[in-house]
Amino acid sequence: MTSSNQKVLITAGADGIGRAIAETFVREGADVHVCDINEGAIAALNEGDGALRGTLGDVTRPEDVARIFDDALARFGGRLDVLVNNAGVAGPTAPIEDMEIQDWQTCLDVNLNGAFFCLKHAVPIMKAQGSGAIVNLSSSAGIFGFPFRSPYAVAKWGVIGLTKTLAMELGPFGIRVNAICPGSVNGPRIDRVIAAAAESQGKSPEEVRESYVRQVSMRTFVDAQDIAEMVQFICSDRGAKISGQALPVDGHTETLGGSDG
Repeated sequence: MTSSNQKVLITAGADGIGRAIAETFVREGADVHVCDINEGAIAALNEGDGALRGTLGDVTRPEDVARIFDDALARFGGRLDVLVNNAGVAGPTAPIEDMEIQDWQTCLDVNLNGAFFCLKHAVPIMKAQGSGAIVNLSSSAGIFGFPFRSPYAVAKWGVIGLTKTLAMELGPFGIRVNAICPGSVNGPRIDRVIAAAAESQGKSPEEVRESYVRQVSMRTFVDAQDIAEMVQFICSDRGAKISGQALPVDGHTETLGGSDG
């Protein structure tokens, strides 16, 4: 199957990386449903093109996830070809001994538990179909250690472990599961991360940004569209035999002393 006529659900898809992924699938002929906690963005989506619709909801709340899937499946006639677990937060920047417990828990809830809640709904549907593609957003932080960003690194390592395990579980049902590992992605989120790192390190944001760029072989950040193109590729016929992989889209990160992923 190409992306034409695919039924696609993307979490946190109203803006940022998720919106780029959604729009890429729509351009390829897919019907796309997104969820997001941004009420205004969801309202704007639902006033637009019929191929892209959304539900207001928080993936850390199982009752919200159930409603998101009800809305998407009602649109899609009960079918689901692609699930993209994109929802994530940067989490706190602090030494482990100064980490607030609630900040730790929130970071894991969004980045890891939210994916689990969505998978609980998606997997039975895809098993019954005998087909499907799941993409979980990890990070370069899911491959390296990440000083002062421990809950984020833990969550993103967990996403890769979940991905590889589910590829084994679901492969016999014709379902492929992969993780994408972005590096630093241009946009407001990396700007906030850099600002937090600059404050904690006593440096200027410009100094921190330059240090992030030097950690990448290609000496560049990536764009949301770079991530979107890879997601769409591995969910199409062209990626039909790709499963169980953690695929960096990062210009080749050499080390990670603090970047967003």
